[in-house]
Amino acid sequence: MNNQNFNLSNYLKEKRAILEEHLNKILICFDQNRELVQAMRYSLMAGGKRLRPILAMASAEAVGGDFRLAIPAACAIEMIHTYSLIHDDLPAMDNDDLRRGVPTCHKAFSEATAILAGDALLTHAFKILSKPDKILLSVSSISQQPIFELFPDKATLLELVSIISDAAGIDGMVEGQMMDMMGSSFVNALPYSYSDDSQSITTSESDNLFSDSISDSVSSVKMDYLKRLHHLKTGRMIIASVQAGAVSVGVGVDSKIMKILTQYAENIGLAFQVTDDILNVEGDPTIMGKAVGSDELNNKLTFPALLGLDESKQFAVQLVSDAIESLKLLPNVLQQNTALPFNCELHSVLPLKAIAEYILKRKK
Repeated sequence: MNNQNFNLSNYLKEKRAILEEHLNKILICFDQNRELVQAMRYSLMAGGKRLRPILAMASAEAVGGDFRLAIPAACAIEMIHTYSLIHDDLPAMDNDDLRRGVPTCHKAFSEATAILAGDALLTHAFKILSKPDKILLSVSSISQQPIFELFPDKATLLELVSIISDAAGIDGMVEGQMMDMMGSSFVNALPYSYSDDSQSITTSESDNLFSDSISDSVSSVKMDYLKRLHHLKTGRMIIASVQAGAVSVGVGVDSKIMKILTQYAENIGLAFQVTDDILNVEGDPTIMGKAVGSDELNNKLTFPALLGLDESKQFAVQLVSDAIESLKLLPNVLQQNTALPFNCELHSVLPLKAIAEYILKRKK
């Protein structure tokens, strides 16, 4: 793969088709007449960018591994991501009517069904992660075949469960969602102690946090809160996706290779959220498949609200530039590593680089 012949659109289309073939087979294992399964299918197969699972496959390729080993983790990650969207759209959370251009799960079915569909996707994701060899598709009344052609060994699968559950849980995505819910009223949104050398901000002072004449110190507190929120809510699962792809093909969690990939993922994770906030201001709802302007309407803490639109765009550009810069270190580190169980010479960072650039250009 070289810069001249690499086509991101074709790459995304190819990997998306592979992912969705496996997701469909996972769902086919269940009775399609069950409302729970129908709701799971409705949300899981509603399209979308599939960015996180594709990052997992691209990460495996970036170090020279076989991306097929990362497909079980990629499927689990997309199932967890979809569960989070179903729950995020609920009336008790963001109360959204549209997702990916169609009614949200609780609108198409019921609130109770949507909650349980999300629960089912989250739970079954860990069945996929822990025992991909046991996920079988019936091809006849007497014959079954594995859904996954390749999968990592048991020790690696356990490591993947640890990485992904940590990113999705109490100190990851779920806490980020909690911070997001609390972010519009800082009265209850300071569970952590924020201070600097000149001024300490306490909860009793929080009534003034959204006034027009806020101090630089308070602005800094809000920015710290916003970055932490999105590191947890969005960034942790993007980081886990990149890490999972590399781990699936044999890269150690404490290796120099992983440090480079994690640095890349941290930057694109934050860049993704900055561009998401920008699109909520100036995006096209017919392209995005959901309403715009909801952040301002709900008094949400966002990067455009804190930095302004132009500075937010500059911030996103810098984050993507830093992500791409970190990838330049990868070839040398791969050449120095002789312990990996695959041919490092087959590596290509072009998909990861192109995905980072795509984050700036995306329209949905």
